[in-house]
Amino acid sequence: MELLGSTLTATYAHPRPASTSFLPAISTMTSSYRDRFPHYNLTHSLSLPWRPSTYYKAASNLPTLGPYCTRSQKVSESTMLPFVSNRTTLFTRYTPDDWYRSNLTNYLESDTSRHNSERLRVDTTRLIQDKYQEMRKVQADSTQNLGERVNDIGFWKSEIIHELDAMIGETNELTDVKKKLERALMETEAPLQVARECLFHREKRMGIDLVHDEVEKELLMEVDIILSCQERMKLHLDKAIAQLAASRAAQHELEKDLSDKQTAYQIDDKCHHLRNTSEGISYFRGVERVDATISVPESWAKFTDDNILRSQSERAASTKLRDDIQNLLVVTANEMWNQFNKVNLAFTNRIAETADAKNKIQIHLAKTLQEIFQTEMTIESIKKAIKDKSAFLKVAQTRLDERTRRPNIELCRDLSQLRLVNEVYEVDETIQTLQQRLREAENTLQSLVHTKATLEHDLAVKANSLYIDQEKCMGMRKSFPNTLRLVGFC
Repeated sequence: MELLGSTLTATYAHPRPASTSFLPAISTMTSSYRDRFPHYNLTHSLSLPWRPSTYYKAASNLPTLGPYCTRSQKVSESTMLPFVSNRTTLFTRYTPDDWYRSNLTNYLESDTSRHNSERLRVDTTRLIQDKYQEMRKVQADSTQNLGERVNDIGFWKSEIIHELDAMIGETNELTDVKKKLERALMETEAPLQVARECLFHREKRMGIDLVHDEVEKELLMEVDIILSCQERMKLHLDKAIAQLAASRAAQHELEKDLSDKQTAYQIDDKCHHLRNTSEGISYFRGVERVDATISVPESWAKFTDDNILRSQSERAASTKLRDDIQNLLVVTANEMWNQFNKVNLAFTNRIAETADAKNKIQIHLAKTLQEIFQTEMTIESIKKAIKDKSAFLKVAQTRLDERTRRPNIELCRDLSQLRLVNEVYEVDETIQTLQQRLREAENTLQSLVHTKATLEHDLAVKANSLYIDQEKCMGMRKSFPNTLRLVGFC
C-alpha cells in the first residue's frame, strides 16, 4: 500500500511531460483541488490511493454520473491494481456488464425501429388504397351531381324558351294596338284644335260681347268631351306603355335568366365531362375557401319559377288591356261625333245676335284718354318736385362732407352738425315720398293704358263678331275626321 501510495505520490510529484495527443496532466497544486473538492485533505491524499469520496458518493446516488460506479464500489483496496500509470485511467473505463447492456439496448432499439417501420409501411399502403377508393367515390358523386344539375338547367331552359316565345308574341300584338291608339289620339287633335280656335276667336269679344251663350256652352262641352276622350286614351296609352315596359322587363328577366342558364349549362357540362386526364386542369390554391354562391337549389328554382309566373301574369294583363283599348276607340268616336253636331246647330242660332255696343265703348275710350293725359301731367310735376329737392340734399351733404375736414378737436358734434344730419334725413325722406307717389302715378298710367288697349281691342272684336262666328268658326268646322280615322284604322 505504501508502495502504491508512494508511487502515486512520486508520479504526481514528478509528472512526465504530456504528449500532444493526450490531455495535459492534472496539476498537483493545492489550489487546483481546493475549489474542485473543498472537503478533501490534499496532504493525506498524496500517501493514500487517490479516490475522491465526494465523487463516489454522488455517483452511487446518480448512476448516470459514472457508468462504472456500481462495479467500482465493489472493488476493495486489496483487489486494486498494483500499479496505475495515470490516475484518470481507472475512471474512464466501462465494465463488461455495461458493454453487454449497451449491446442489448442497441439490439432492442433495432428491433423496435424495424417493427415500427414495417407497421408504418403496411398502414401507409392500406391508407393510400383507402384514400384512392374514397377519392374515386367522391369524384363519382360529384360527377353524378353535376350531371343532375345539367339536366335541371336544361329543363328550366326549355320552360324559359317556351314562355319567352309567348311573351314576344303578346308584346308585338300589344305594340300594334298601341300604335292604333296613338293614331286615334292624334286624330282627336284636329277637332280639339278647331273647338279651341272657335273659343279663342270668340274670346276676342270683351265686355257685354262676352256672353256665355249656347254656342260657348256647346263648344266648352265639345272641348271637355274631346279632352275626356283624350284623357282616357292617354290613360290607356300610359297603361299600354307601362304594360309594354313591364312585359319587356319580364322578357328581359327571362332573357337574362336564359343567358345565365346557357352560360351555367356550358360551365356545368364542361365540369361534368372533366376527368383526371383532361386538359386544362390545374391547381387553384384557396378556391375551396371562396364561397361566391348567392343561392341554394330551392331559391334557384324559385327564382326561375317566379320569372315565368311574372311573365305569365304580364301576358294576361296585356291581353286584357288590348281588349279594353279596342272598346275604348269605338266609344270615344261616337261621343265626339254626337257633340260635333250639337255645336254646329248652336252656331247657326247664334250668328244673327250680335248688334250695337260700340257707342258705349267709344265714350269710355274718350274718358280714358282724357285721364291718361291728366295722369301724365301729374307725373311730370312729381318729377320736377323731386329734381328741386335734390338740390337741397346736395347742399346738406356737401356741408357735412366739408365739415369732416375740420382738424383735430375742431371735429365737434355741435348743433350745426346735428341740424345738418337731420336736414339730410328730412330731405331724403321727402324725396322718397315723392318717388313713391311717382311710382303710384306711373302704375296708374299703365293701368289706364292697359284699359285703353282693352277698349280698342274690344272695338275691333265688335266690328268682326259676325265675321268671326260665321266665316271663321263655321269655316273651320267644315272638316272633321270620319269614324274610321277616329278608331285608328287610317
